[in-house]
Amino acid sequence: MCYKKLQLTVIAIFTLITVFAQENMQNNYVIFDVAQNKIIDFNALVNALSNTQVVFFGEDHNDAVAHVLEDSLFHALVQTKQQVALSLEMFETDCQAPLNEYVEGFISEKQFLSNTRPWNNYSDYKPMVETAKQFHLQVIAANAPRRYVSLVHQKGVNVLMQLDKLSKSYLPPLPFSAASEAYQRKFEQIMGGHEQFNQNMFDAQNLWDATMANSIYRFWKRNKHFTIFHVNGRFHSDNKLGTYSRLQALSLKIKIKNISCFSDVQFTHPNWDDWKQQADYIIITNPDIPKSF
Repeated sequence: MCYKKLQLTVIAIFTLITVFAQENMQNNYVIFDVAQNKIIDFNALVNALSNTQVVFFGEDHNDAVAHVLEDSLFHALVQTKQQVALSLEMFETDCQAPLNEYVEGFISEKQFLSNTRPWNNYSDYKPMVETAKQFHLQVIAANAPRRYVSLVHQKGVNVLMQLDKLSKSYLPPLPFSAASEAYQRKFEQIMGGHEQFNQNMFDAQNLWDATMANSIYRFWKRNKHFTIFHVNGRFHSDNKLGTYSRLQALSLKIKIKNISCFSDVQFTHPNWDDWKQQADYIIITNPDIPKSF
């Protein structure tokens, strides 16, 4: 079988797998377009995002429906546009080389995983990485190395300035700017109120955001005709704060859309007004579907 025929066969197989997964899940999510104030279907979402330069898919990390959806959406964007890159919170910037080597076919999956500190639920993100591998697409290891996040948590953000040039190359330009008051209030809320606020912990959170924004921005500057499909925990991009706002601050020219995807007891009768401020597109998933972990 010639290479071209083999490639077409692979594309056909992946399309069938995606369609099958999508059809099995299509009754377990609802998509709401905030700007149009109406429910839309999956194909309408794909069409709406095809000309966007950066798509944030904000997930709950254990939402099984979200994982099927994000892979289906990534695959559909590839089929629609082809010039698409995948960006993941789940890999850290100092793991970019082995991630590249795996996607390009130079190393085995075992070698790849042993050199990239994958999350315990990597199986939830593997389909997207494999889609990128099959279509020869770049995957951006977007997040800050966890050793630096831990360092900030322990010693404060200023300690990053003492790192050497190589270490700093894995981070955004230092010092990075302070987060917005709105983001700090949101962080305080999940931490249990202002009395429980810990500046070092918040700065560690900001390091994640600043690094992911910088990773996406650096790719965008070189590839402005691409759509970058970035997956992160939805706290990082809900309400267009966190990573989203940091990326927009780097360039107002970047066309960004965000998705907030989560399960809720309102699944059958959602009150969309409750969530309109969170994202451009709200996806509610069926809370009865078992979590992935």
